[in-house]
Amino acid sequence: MELPIYVVDAFARGRFSGNPAAVIPVEAWPEDRLMQQIAQENNQAETAFIKPIDGAYHIRWFTPTIEVNLCGHATMASAHVLVHHLNQRESKYRFWSRSGWLHVDCVGEAYALDLPADELKPVDIPPFMFDALGLDVLEFWKGRDDFLALVDNSQMLRRLTPDFSLITRLKSRGLIVTAADEEFDFVSRCFYPQSGIDEDPATGSAHTTLTRFWADRTGKSNLSAFQASERGASIICTLDQERVILQGRCYTYLQGQITV
Repeated sequence: MELPIYVVDAFARGRFSGNPAAVIPVEAWPEDRLMQQIAQENNQAETAFIKPIDGAYHIRWFTPTIEVNLCGHATMASAHVLVHHLNQRESKYRFWSRSGWLHVDCVGEAYALDLPADELKPVDIPPFMFDALGLDVLEFWKGRDDFLALVDNSQMLRRLTPDFSLITRLKSRGLIVTAADEEFDFVSRCFYPQSGIDEDPATGSAHTTLTRFWADRTGKSNLSAFQASERGASIICTLDQERVILQGRCYTYLQGQITV
């Protein structure tokens, strides 16, 4: 069996920035085990499989080790593939997923990704968190999939070298660390060793948590964000009631064919 494959940098300022996602269009679902093997072979943070359904698309996301409930950057990358490589030119793209309906709008050369906003609750700071991050944690919150740690210095956040073995103790998809910033409304870094990704370069789903958190904290519904990974990612975030709109750009890095 041969399948087309595209690798797209999403939430990117240009190629080699943002977060690369593999996108594989299919007419029928391969076996789950095969999709997981393909994702492991790709070794990207996420591999998205998209299948047409009644004027929309069914989308599934796999890390190298697990299938996940929500992935923003691979959804945006999938819309980019539909626009630029499959000649499916629409103003809006609809994706059915484990997290319900997701929408991507074309906004000039950028994309606006519509995702469900997260709900957070404060929880106790784990006693090993200072050793995990090397920073004092001011607050600790639990969202749908991730924990969120608030720290007070964005420059130290940019430089921190976490202990991933300690982060894996958290019973969650992963850990988001965030701080206020002088240039952006907030910065973050996202660590997912539990899901086979030590640090994710640009995480759309994490910004459903971050946007809710910082909108509640600042009273602002429109926020500028920077994910301070080595690749870096700039994201414009809007809280619209129970939805989060994330805007960014995509660049194709690779297109080809896989044989399985």
